[in-house]
Amino acid sequence: MAMKPCCRILFHGRSPAFFGFPSPKCHNPLSNCQSNFGFNYAHNRKFYSNPPRILGFGGMSDRALKPFCASSLNWGQSRVLYSTCNGGVDRGVHVICSVASNVRNYASSVETIVNEKNFERIYVQGGNVGRDEESRVEDYGGNVNEDNSKGLHKVEVLNCGKEESAVEKEAWKLLQNAVVSYCGNPIGTVAANDLADKQPLNYDQVFLRDFVPSALAFLLKGEAEIVRNFLLHTLQLQSWEKTVDCYSPGQGLMPASFKVRTVPLDENKLEEVLDPDFGESAIGRVAPVDSGLWWIILLRAYGKITGDYTLQERVDVQTGIKLILNLCLSDGFDMFPTLLVTDGSCMIDRRMGIHGHPLEIQALFYSALRCSREMISVEEGSKNLVRAINDRLSALSFHVREYYWVDMKKINEIYRYKTEEYSTDATNKFNIYPEQIPHWLVDWIPEKGGYLIGNLQPAHMDFRFFTLGNLWSIVSSLGTPRQNKAVLNLIEAKWDDLMGHMPIKICYPALEYEEWRIITGSDPKNTPWSYHNGGSWPTLLWQFTLACMKMGRPELARKAVDLAEKRLPLDRWPEYYDTRNGKFIGKQARLYQTWSIAGFLTSKMLLDNPEIASLLYWEEDYELLEICVCALRDSGRIKCSRGAAKSQILV
Repeated sequence: MAMKPCCRILFHGRSPAFFGFPSPKCHNPLSNCQSNFGFNYAHNRKFYSNPPRILGFGGMSDRALKPFCASSLNWGQSRVLYSTCNGGVDRGVHVICSVASNVRNYASSVETIVNEKNFERIYVQGGNVGRDEESRVEDYGGNVNEDNSKGLHKVEVLNCGKEESAVEKEAWKLLQNAVVSYCGNPIGTVAANDLADKQPLNYDQVFLRDFVPSALAFLLKGEAEIVRNFLLHTLQLQSWEKTVDCYSPGQGLMPASFKVRTVPLDENKLEEVLDPDFGESAIGRVAPVDSGLWWIILLRAYGKITGDYTLQERVDVQTGIKLILNLCLSDGFDMFPTLLVTDGSCMIDRRMGIHGHPLEIQALFYSALRCSREMISVEEGSKNLVRAINDRLSALSFHVREYYWVDMKKINEIYRYKTEEYSTDATNKFNIYPEQIPHWLVDWIPEKGGYLIGNLQPAHMDFRFFTLGNLWSIVSSLGTPRQNKAVLNLIEAKWDDLMGHMPIKICYPALEYEEWRIITGSDPKNTPWSYHNGGSWPTLLWQFTLACMKMGRPELARKAVDLAEKRLPLDRWPEYYDTRNGKFIGKQARLYQTWSIAGFLTSKMLLDNPEIASLLYWEEDYELLEICVCALRDSGRIKCSRGAAKSQILV
């Protein structure tokens, strides 16, 4: 007897954030879930995204909920059936509706605190959303509201006049084969799709950071459904709770990755379950800091490219944004506006000495704050949140521009630093010892170039050049226009070091000898000029392209893309390259790496469509320069140094 498939999301978290809506209907049986994914979806397919009618966080409990939970009233250990489909029958099992009927008598609220102030309260009286609000947040996937479909029509004809090359056609086919479906709907792309790989580890999962270039490629192609599904399903996973040794991370954390698993049920049925990984299974057991930041950035890109802003206006999406911001803006012991994170919490997800305040996270954090300021609904309850965002943007931009920047002039200044300065007017604020300036730096940095260093902590400056952080600082305007121009000047001057035979180095230079042993712990995968330790990553092409286009240097991007196009298909689209000049395929690199494929395609389409590329980057925000966030500015104890930032803009 054939097993009848069904699918569901197991909703697992400390708080029941998404209750009270009709169950989504899955129109395709499981046998079709793994079928080839086409680029023109059927318009009559409807994807019901289940926006939350009740937003409940913490402390909500009722005895009537017990039969639906695996363990009493402990929401952190409960599992609730979110959606099902039986065979191909258009019928949902409304378990959630039964639960919600007992919850709708309660009012629920969420309070988030920043600087000991209540900057946001979401309140739904009686659990009932008004008719206008309900119609605003309802989503029918393929059938986009007519008022918000102008952008979609425009995107569909972007590449009509250009014939795709053989390499591009191959890349699109590979990207299509990497698509993962959940309940008959495309939901993301696997990290790598090498059929010959017998030990895929977690490369067969959908990673949030890895999917971003894939999402942009689909959006630029005019196919938005997969991106919309990805954003909504990962948002639902946000409320799950994962633990390591009985300890749970903060609420609002986005998973690093997820996998669609098929498990047997009773009565000869199968079910699909979304299984997220928040770091509890990762090497090193580190939670991803960048996943939530990338999710916000992608959400903005979706609206900008498609013209469909109804997604970011939904109540559940607005709540998801605020939960991420609450996690990032929470007060702690740190004195700096930069985010304090551990090693391995971003693209460099192994021990590489980037713990503290790595540039990559700060650039993504700055971008996510700017995205959030654009997307958060303006209302009485969100004023304090917007104020907190503006204050952090102002402080963060000044801090990075002033203290992370190095060029020949700044290195000379550091070389003459006095140490052990105790005062609010100290020049050497972080007690940096001049002996920290590495020997390679003085001869390497060009006269007319500069860059943002990798990390800054008390008595420590990491002078390594980290590509992603510098490129994204250009894209987001975290750096000043003069600094952004200088970064591209440096890349051009040091082309052989940073580009070589395959663009582009993840960092420069590599850790070697005793330094490698001490800092990486003798990591056999991060040996010198391999993987994260000076390896070359083709996926960084799209971010390099976007930065070049913003600064009016598309010829630099074309040079890098042409270089990659000659080798990537011959080498079977590897994850990364080894050696100082990127000559060899990485010793442990996966082949047919999806974000290498997608990064190439996105770069090509961005270069062909500069008007669309302009939607994905930010220009300088001069209003931020007028916001002074110095808490002691009126006391006379310290001087506000915002003038330094303004002077950099005008140079």
